[in-house]
Parts: sequence; structure tokens; C-alpha cells
Amino acid sequence: MKKQKTKKRIYMDYAATTPVDPRVVKTMIPYFTEKFGNPASIHSAGTEANKALEKAREVFANYLSCEISEIFFTSSATESNNWALKGVAQAYKNKGKKIIVSSIEHDCVLNSSKWLSQNGFEVEYAPVDGFGTVILKELEKMITPDTILVSIMHSNNEIGTLQPVEEIGKLCKAKKVLFHTDASQSFGKMPINMKKLNIDLLTASSHKIYGPKGVALLYIRTGTLIEPLLHGGGHERGKRSSTVNVAGIVGFAKALEICVNEMYDEKLRLTKLRDKIIKYTLKNISNSHLNGHPKDRLINNVNMRFDFIEGEALMMELDSKGIEVSTVSACASSTLQFSHVLLACGIEEKYAQGTIRISLGRFTKEKDVNYLLEVLPEAVKKMRKISPLNIENWRM
Repeated sequence: MKKQKTKKRIYMDYAATTPVDPRVVKTMIPYFTEKFGNPASIHSAGTEANKALEKAREVFANYLSCEISEIFFTSSATESNNWALKGVAQAYKNKGKKIIVSSIEHDCVLNSSKWLSQNGFEVEYAPVDGFGTVILKELEKMITPDTILVSIMHSNNEIGTLQPVEEIGKLCKAKKVLFHTDASQSFGKMPINMKKLNIDLLTASSHKIYGPKGVALLYIRTGTLIEPLLHGGGHERGKRSSTVNVAGIVGFAKALEICVNEMYDEKLRLTKLRDKIIKYTLKNISNSHLNGHPKDRLINNVNMRFDFIEGEALMMELDSKGIEVSTVSACASSTLQFSHVLLACGIEEKYAQGTIRISLGRFTKEKDVNYLLEVLPEAVKKMRKISPLNIENWRM
């Protein structure tokens, strides 16, 4: 019996999650079986684990140019974002009850904001321009004496647009308002200097930088008040109770070290591949458009919109060819759910749903990109032929 050939898979969804780098796995293994102590224990095994924990904390402090005591470990970016918004809101509720977030934040920020609005706080949503960049003049107008926190992401997870965080930080500092940013997508891809940026709280996640899932951090500037979300044994200096995930944190730190060491070369390599996809697609596929800022964007993000088709259908067609991308437009059985990010950028629903996100990473090769560009034009053509959103239907 002839053995079937396994179909090659080309992963281009690094913005969703990354594979754990083998070097990270190697670093973590001893902390599962040999150095497994609880860092809260004062015996030798606990002390050994605590040393590893603090050494890891130092890696993050060096990258962010901040104090070691300002790094707090959590289980996910979702937890960090929830903690930043809810914890600050509770700590400063006697000062004011207004919170501002951008209209293109990740769902965990938007849903935390919704929860706060249902529990006595006022939430306003800062608008963005057509590229997904927060409009600074509008943000400035929104800040009032009752405002206690502004939360705007460092870079957008869907369209890749980098926000002017330095300018936002300066504005918030001048207005005496705390500034939180979700840096999950940009962390490890570019320098982030907390001494230069006026950021009071910052979120980052391990599984976005080739580290293990289930580990993240929240940077909290010294002097910033915040109420704990979790109450228990008083871990993380009384701010975040739960037995610390030492193996995961050690892996997270190793992942960041690798990112920092390879940052310059990866920026050049991924930017070149990113721009190759964008340039080829816009030139060779009619009615195709780039979502997000053409220059101020993540080095690995390609978010393309194709008129007259559904993004999910195109995503599945590419998957059948062995290429794994994502879509920000989910199609349910009876209703279409459109990307709030694209709609906030002023893109009409009928166009927004034709979007796919291609995100590149450490293990993406140029031959993978070449294969994508070989397959993509025919895939779009095929989807347009069978799509209910074809030109004739749109003219009705």
C-alpha cells in the first residue's frame, strides 16, 4: 500500500500565537523536574526557584529600561489588561470615574471597559483615522478632570498600525492622567524604553514572542496605585496572588533574550518579506487594498482587503493549499460579524468582510512567501467567481 504524502503546512498566523522556540524549551525543562521548588518557600529548593524568578524579572527590566520591582507576572495578556483597567479604576475611583480607551482595542480591553461602564464608571472611546491611528487632537479634547486612565494599544493586533505612544504618554502626563498600553504585538519586535515613554502600565505576553502560553506580565510604574484582581497568599509583592509559574516565566525571559539578540536582523528580514507580499498583491490582484498604516506598522503584519469576496472563504481556500492565515471577519451561520477595527477605520461592512491577516515570524522562509504569492491570485479569482458578493450582485 502506497504511503500518502503529508501535505506541507505553511504557518502565517504568528500574530495569533507563535511556536515555542526549541532554545526556550531547553531552558524550561529543568524547572519541571529538577528545579521545581516553590519560590515562596524558604528552603533550598524554594530559594533556587526564587533566584530564577528574580533573574527573569531582571531580563524584562533591562529590556524596558525600568526597575525590577516594576515587573509583575500574570497568566495572560487578558489578565494583565483586565488588571490594569479594573485595578486602576478601583484604586482611583475617589479621584474620578472616567476611562478612555481607543475604538480599536483588543476584545479583552473592550470587554473590561464594558464591565466598568456597568459598574459605575464612564467609558469613552477615542476615534482613529483611516489608517487606525488614534487622533491625538480628539483624544486631548476627551480628557477631563474626571479622567483617571487612558488605555491605548502600542500596536494593533489586526491591522498592525503602530500608535504614537510617546506623544500619547506626553499628553497624559501633562493632563495628570495614567496611561496604559497593551504592547503584546510589538513587545520583543522593537525597543521599548520606559524611561523615554511616559507609560504607567504596560502589558506583554509570552506566547507572542516564541515563549510558552500561560505567562504574561504587567509593568506598573512605581507610585501607580492598583488594586489586586486575585486575593490569596500575597504573591508578587502582595499585588497578584497565585503560585508563580516559574518554568513558564523562565521560558518567557529566555524568549525575550533571543528576541533582543536577533531583533535587528529579524526586523530587516521580516520587513523585506512583509513589503514583498504587500507590493506584489497590490500590483497583481485587482481591487485589493492594504489595511492599516503603510509605514508605521508591525514588521510582520500584512492585512489585506479584497473586494467582492468573504475573508473566511479565502482563508479556507488558502488552508486547503497548505497556507494558514487568519481573518478578522468571522462568518457565522446566519449573521456576519464584522471587525470592529476595520469599521472604526471607516471601512464599510461590505468591504471589511473581505479581509485576511497574514502574519510572518521567525520560521517563515522566503520560499514560503513565494508559494503564498503563487497561490493567492488564483485563490482570490476562484473565490470571486463563486462568491455571493460578486460585482453583479453588488450592483443590484
